Amino acid sequence: MLQKFAHKEFHIFCGKGNNGGDGLAIGRLLANLQRKVSIYILYSEKKGSTDFETNFERLQNLSVAITFINAETTFPTLPTDTVIIDALFGSGLNKPLSGTATNLVNYINNLQQTVVSIDLPSGMYMDRSSSGNVVIIACYTLTFQTYKLCFMVAENAPFFGELFILPIGLHNEFIKEVEAPFEVVDEERIKTIFRKRPPFAHKGNFGHTLIIGGSYGKMGAAVLATSACLRSGAGLVSTYSPRCGYTILQTSLSEAMAITDPEQNFITSVPPDLSKFNSIGLGPGLGTEEATKKVVLEIINTYKKPMVIDADGLNCLAQSDNALKNIPPSSILTPHPKEFDRLFGEQKNDFDRINTALQKAKELNVVIVLKSHHTLIASPEGKAFFNNTGNAGLAKGGSGDVLTGIISSLLGQGYTSLNAAILGVYLHGLAADKASKVLSQESMTASDLISYLSAAFNSINNI
Repeated sequence: MLQKFAHKEFHIFCGKGNNGGDGLAIGRLLANLQRKVSIYILYSEKKGSTDFETNFERLQNLSVAITFINAETTFPTLPTDTVIIDALFGSGLNKPLSGTATNLVNYINNLQQTVVSIDLPSGMYMDRSSSGNVVIIACYTLTFQTYKLCFMVAENAPFFGELFILPIGLHNEFIKEVEAPFEVVDEERIKTIFRKRPPFAHKGNFGHTLIIGGSYGKMGAAVLATSACLRSGAGLVSTYSPRCGYTILQTSLSEAMAITDPEQNFITSVPPDLSKFNSIGLGPGLGTEEATKKVVLEIINTYKKPMVIDADGLNCLAQSDNALKNIPPSSILTPHPKEFDRLFGEQKNDFDRINTALQKAKELNVVIVLKSHHTLIASPEGKAFFNNTGNAGLAKGGSGDVLTGIISSLLGQGYTSLNAAILGVYLHGLAADKASKVLSQESMTASDLISYLSAAFNSINNI
């Protein structure tokens, strides 16, 4: 990054805490590289932290201009096309900015210069919502060693820009030993979950999955889920749909078996002999007809194994009082934020959704997959996992149906509910990453995700 800004001036704004100490250290290093550096310190009557005072002392022998800011009249006039480094406040912030600090942040934001924040943008909380706070709008954020919770939620995305995680020498074994409720899914985690196929395997080893979905005009959702299920390794896949879906399924997916409801346009009855299926994926394109809602309730009361519930399956449950408590234990719910709020009540912000997801996963003994850029997988044991694959090419209709098919397939193959969710979300995002490199995020479709599942599986087979 430094090479990108090699010929620019650096203007560093520091508080008097450890974050400000980092800013002073950066100023010293840049000065030693013969870069033009100016430092501005937000005045406070409080003594600076030890880190701040140490780095301030080290700067005294360098020809770096240092200015103290104690009012708007002392805000600097900066040249155009400069780099601002924000080291005012870091992860220790516990209250909204006020007074001169607020005015300074607004001033920096209005300059519309290149802004690099250190640790996190000033004004942002590390582990709770910063909604309503005045926050630096950074182009880049340089944080240390690991992700912070604030970088995993959509509401903060406009503030931290492009994120870089910089190692600071913490030992990997130490990091592993630290107990934390949140974990970012990486290749190491996937390696412990993924099971390679034994050479003497047969289709009976990989389960029989049933996809229940589709209605008139929404059969595409059921087709996508079924196709993704087939492409994710299921031994057998059947799809239960209204009669309007029979020809569509039989002609588009030769490998799937089609079972039809007596009704032409939507589902009105429970599929026969649910007990023979190793897993069920309920909801893609299902619709919310009154008769269909009753079927959904009857299925969750009848089927005793874990199942995957998505889309209109969730919407049907949301419209039925006390239905959630009847979901089979260890089932997997896969809502996007609006579906989540329909199920569990309106949430004020992304952090409230995270907390509610953990609470409801434990209360209902289910796994909750809260879909987002960094999809959250909340376990009944109180641990949550953030996924780190995927891109904005997934922001299209049908992507969720593909995810339902993938997770349903893995669940039917004998993965635990939590591992099926973690691996399924990871594969889904990885397929999107593979597809976007060839097709672009703009042009890729949900069907393309299914085509690139093979590349995703090849990648994790080689971990």
